[in-house]
Amino acid sequence: MARPVGSLRAWIATHPEEIVDVFVYVVVLNLAIQFLPQVISESFLHSLLTAVLLKIALEGVLLLKGAVMARLRGAPTRRGKVVFGVALWGVAVGSKLVVLWLIDVAFGGAVSLGGFLPVTLLVLVLLASRSAVRRLLYGDSGG
Repeated sequence: MARPVGSLRAWIATHPEEIVDVFVYVVVLNLAIQFLPQVISESFLHSLLTAVLLKIALEGVLLLKGAVMARLRGAPTRRGKVVFGVALWGVAVGSKLVVLWLIDVAFGGAVSLGGFLPVTLLVLVLLASRSAVRRLLYGDSGG
């Protein structure tokens, strides 16, 4: 059983920006809990686990968005650009709904991100904060 811990430690050592992202997400999420009445977490542990879940979900969304953007840029026809533009819009909107659903499934009433508009604002602030901290720590490369 020592092997997975060693593997986890090796992964953390080679990906410190991922751990920093979770810390940034915890801070931003708890500020949202503090200042937005519709964003609720029953405990710090819930907010920490929510931050981890948001990190995983947003990484998936960013990968999907990157794939759609690559298709959009590479589309040779106007129709293709429209199709992938609509797909990009779908990813942007659908990802917020998926995040709300994941939070509901994982935590039920113990965590609430308040609905579509608050979660959209939260996601934008999370990604902007992540980017700012990565620039601060790692320079222009972002990690």
